[in-house]
Amino acid sequence: MSPRATYSAALVACAASLALTLTGCGSDSDTASASTSTTTTVDPADVFLPSPEQQMPDPNSSCPSSTPASTDSPEWTLPGATGSIAVTGAAGTAAPRVDVQTPFSVTETQVQTLQEGDGPVVAPDATVFVCYMGVNGRDGSVFDSSYETGMPVDFPLDGVVPGFQKAIAGQKVGSTVAVAMVPADGYPEGQPAAGIQPGDTLIFAIKILEASR
Repeated sequence: MSPRATYSAALVACAASLALTLTGCGSDSDTASASTSTTTTVDPADVFLPSPEQQMPDPNSSCPSSTPASTDSPEWTLPGATGSIAVTGAAGTAAPRVDVQTPFSVTETQVQTLQEGDGPVVAPDATVFVCYMGVNGRDGSVFDSSYETGMPVDFPLDGVVPGFQKAIAGQKVGSTVAVAMVPADGYPEGQPAAGIQPGDTLIFAIKILEASR
């Protein structure tokens, strides 16, 4: 699902009271931890992307929209408990490609550094500025991607689902990483608006552009 340029009034109201996280606004419990997900009916753009006030576009930063050459070899291949994935896109000059033999699932969250950056190490509570693509292992569909608009987004790592934090914290700025996360580290109860069902393994390919405390 491609990000939208505008957001609903409900999202704006929610973002005014707290930072929008990957667990989404509209939860039945305002005190739920980042590892707990609730089923909502919000738009996928509301679920995965920060509000306009949270975006910090840098005129020198963008997310490439071209795809890797068909001759490029994947930097990460991972056999799962079922299925497998192959992730290509370390160069950063094109959007990543995640090829999925479906249904893909893992029994533990796994992180792979596709290309190491030379910037500072990202702290677990940092605010990061990234390009990313999210893929559903069940059917191989892309449910969200900042590469589709070319617009990087930012969010605090202590306000996102655990699998996303595990992928980025401890990495260096400038790195490209990928993560295959178990449902408990993503959306154990699913996110119907994004086509995510309970039990779905999710794969993210992420380029870390900036980080701040």
